[in-house]
Order: sequence, then C-alpha cells, then structure tokens
Amino acid sequence: MSLKELSQDDKRLLLDSIRSVENFPKEGVVFKDITTLLNNKEAFNLLMNHLEEKYKDYNLDYIAGIDSRGFIFGAALADRLNIGFVPVRKKGKLPSTTVCEKYELEYGFDEVEIHLDAFRNEHHARVLLIDDIIVSGGTAYAAANLIKKLNVDLVEMCFLMNIQILNGAERLEKVAPVYSVLEI
Repeated sequence: MSLKELSQDDKRLLLDSIRSVENFPKEGVVFKDITTLLNNKEAFNLLMNHLEEKYKDYNLDYIAGIDSRGFIFGAALADRLNIGFVPVRKKGKLPSTTVCEKYELEYGFDEVEIHLDAFRNEHHARVLLIDDIIVSGGTAYAAANLIKKLNVDLVEMCFLMNIQILNGAERLEKVAPVYSVLEI
C-alpha cells in the first residue's frame, strides 16, 4: 500500500499516539503533546514514511521548520529527502544576520527570524515549511512571509495537526497550499 494517502486506521494510530493534556498551558486549553508520538516508534515511523512518500516528487531544495517542534519533523524529513534543513527561530536565537517578522498572539506580539543566507542565496529554491500544529496560523503566517522575503518559492506548508477551531489553515491558504496529516 502506498503511504501517499493514509488510511483511517493509520490516522487513528497517529491520533491515538498524541497525548491530550487538560488545562495546559492555561485553564481551558487542551494541549496536544506530540512527545508521545515521538517515542512511539510505530507511529513516528508511519508519519515519517508518509511524509517522505508525499514529498519525494516535489523536487524540494529545503525544508524550513518552525521553532521548536517543526525542527523535529523538518530535520528528519530533510534527511530522508537528502535536502537542506533551515530553522525558523524565535527572535534572538540565531547568531548571524537575520530577517524577522512580528506576529500577533492572543496576549501580545512575538517575532520569528531566519538567517539572511538560510537558503544559500539561491533564488527560487523550492521550500516546504513544516510544523506540528496549526490553530490560528499566526506563527506559520509570519514564517511564510519570512521565507518569501528571501526570494524562494514556498511550495507548501505542512502540519501534523490542523485544529480547526480558529480557521488558521484558511488564513494560510492565501499564502501557499496547506497540507495537514490530521484534521481535528
């Protein structure tokens, strides 16, 4: 069976491997903890095989992963596809010249940044942006804008889960196609 498309049983295995933590980080929030997927070799391998199969024919040059859980999936996938990995970090974490993008949170503002030479100054390099979860889409939207500032082609944005309550995926579709492994 091809892993380009996951079966309902495959999706259930992935979903069941993610722990829900009530009232974290604040009252009323149900946090989706992916550490239990990462330490489940069957689930993690299924996910990475699926993503490798899905993206192997996209002719990607780089995968950009959003701080911090996007690093895990992005670096693993970049290794499988034999391409470069680029971290999109929270402000103040990168040591060289960066470009940054401010975005709004429910309780204020934050910023993400990327090295100015993150894509080795290759114009029109093909880039996949990856992270674990999309809710409002604010961080991913800022990361996508950063990537586009560097004159590369943002081919798609990929997420393990789309939590549909705040319609973040719809917002992001205006920037680039969005793929979510799981819809919640």
